[in-house]
Amino acid sequence: MAALPVFRWHLAPEGFATRRQLRARNLRPGGQGVAAQLERPRRRRPPLVAYLYRVDLAKPVRPMTPARWAALAKANAARRTCPACRRDAGYVIPPSLGTCAPCAYPDPHGSEGAA
Repeated sequence: MAALPVFRWHLAPEGFATRRQLRARNLRPGGQGVAAQLERPRRRRPPLVAYLYRVDLAKPVRPMTPARWAALAKANAARRTCPACRRDAGYVIPPSLGTCAPCAYPDPHGSEGAA
């Protein structure tokens, strides 16, 4: 297995792009392997690494179909549904809590509260 070419940060030749750069051009790697890598040196720590793909081998992004939109909406709704009270919280429930805020931190004084 040949070693990947390594370029310093901001010094990659034309024709290479990261995943984000490909996506900004409405492209995707399309099954190709990593062609090169960028390294950004840091003091007293290992360098930051970014993988590069060849732009000429990239393929267009697949369009969203109605079924994919529906699956995405269902997945997002599941992230907003509290497993304890089964209500839509109106926001994505943080994994650190695991439930919506009212279920995670119930009011000790009941619904009246101290007003």
